[in-house]
Amino acid sequence: MKKLSLRLVLLLTVIFYYSTAQCMANERSDLYILSTGDTVYRQDTSVIVAFNSPKAVLSTSKFNGGYQDNLSAVFNHDMKQAVGVTADNYLDYLKHVAKNLQLNPKRVTGMGTAASMENTAIKSASYQTLTVTAIATGGVEGNGGRAGDQADYFLTGKKRALYKPGTINIILVIDADIPPAIMARALVTCTEAKTAALQELMAGSKFSSGLATGSGTDQTMIIANPSSSLYLEDAGKHSKLGELIGRTVKQTVKEALLKQTGLSPQKQHSVLRRMNRYGVIEETLYQQYVQDIGLIDKERFLTSLRQLDKESPLVTGASLYIHLLDQFQWELVSGDELIQAGNELLALTAGKYHVSPPVMHLAEVTPAIYAWSSLVVKILADRLQVES
Repeated sequence: MKKLSLRLVLLLTVIFYYSTAQCMANERSDLYILSTGDTVYRQDTSVIVAFNSPKAVLSTSKFNGGYQDNLSAVFNHDMKQAVGVTADNYLDYLKHVAKNLQLNPKRVTGMGTAASMENTAIKSASYQTLTVTAIATGGVEGNGGRAGDQADYFLTGKKRALYKPGTINIILVIDADIPPAIMARALVTCTEAKTAALQELMAGSKFSSGLATGSGTDQTMIIANPSSSLYLEDAGKHSKLGELIGRTVKQTVKEALLKQTGLSPQKQHSVLRRMNRYGVIEETLYQQYVQDIGLIDKERFLTSLRQLDKESPLVTGASLYIHLLDQFQWELVSGDELIQAGNELLALTAGKYHVSPPVMHLAEVTPAIYAWSSLVVKILADRLQVES
């Protein structure tokens, strides 16, 4: 009898735990009250902006995207736990998400992402009666790319077998009445601001040696307030609306990237992180060390490299050197200027570490990178020999 009672108690405890966990998972948590009076809240793995009055929405989403003026809400959804979602069933999946959020699938647009909703960033800025709010999630270190990078597919008349969720997803709320054409202009300004945030973080493309201008799967929603007494017809950089869009989006994207992956100025204060878009990574430096100096215990090598990686003289030198390479690739400096300035930077940095500088002879990216890697190897060899 006692055993039966104990089993019953355990069974009830398990049922209570899982039912409570399910309720907690779906519990609504208010995050922000917009100047429009609308609420931004998190529920389960989604962040929702619910409208209390008609709004105009311009969305890049495939799910009720484009220009809409009859929506009741928008959402951003973390798809990391989704299984079996393809291009063919993606819209059905988002409809299912909307229903679970108790939203009408016909009157809502949504974006999928691989970012966590706990890492949502929200920033607002105001000027007189105008308020702009940006809500963002994101990461750029997985599939960051630069406009014009070589793409991986061109499927005419077909859908991709797999669906890639968005990476930097932005919901931009403008508390003003603006016409559809100006909403499109606001989308352009918003995109420029996102790119500016990435440039200021020196985030690299994963598909070229260039700086990232975004990820390959970014999505954006622009929300305007038709009931506002403030009517605006310019969202470009010369307008106050454009200024506020730029400020809020830059700040929000930076905070979202910091929350999601730790991307920050402090993290980017690194030789390896500055140079990896040109193929300079721990493994290539180790192989060059073995080739130029000789065999060494890899863990010992990596420990010393990681200490050197953050040192100011080398980070500064790497920053100037890589910017010189960028300008050479953009045809802003000539080959002769690359050789002269590159060798000056190599000599300057080598002097700070009291090693002999390598010399670049050819005005090409590959030998320039080899020269810089040789300098790092020389500094490490000198340091490791002293430690021995």
